[in-house]
Amino acid sequence: MDRLTLHPMKEIKIIVQGEHQYFVTELLDRVKASGYTIFNNVSGKGHHGFHEGHLMFNDTSSQVMILTVVPEEKLEPILAGLTPLFNKHSGVMFVLDVAVSRRERF
Repeated sequence: MDRLTLHPMKEIKIIVQGEHQYFVTELLDRVKASGYTIFNNVSGKGHHGFHEGHLMFNDTSSQVMILTVVPEEKLEPILAGLTPLFNKHSGVMFVLDVAVSRRERF
């Protein structure tokens, strides 16, 4: 068996209110991120206190986390696209250095 080769990428985790999910996924589609995963009903404690993950009224009233892995050259367009959202609304983003074994999938 051939040894796996790892390729550097950027993992981006974006946590926003569910009402902004479409904004984020549309941005990721525009920059041609190969895919993303959406985690609904995210709970946690942050700057504004504790946030419950359960649905209050509908799926837009809870927080979601959108995770994607992209090549580094797609990071800056994503940051630029998210700037208007984070200037007006609460949310957080984490960017991590990761390595993937199948670069062609990203």
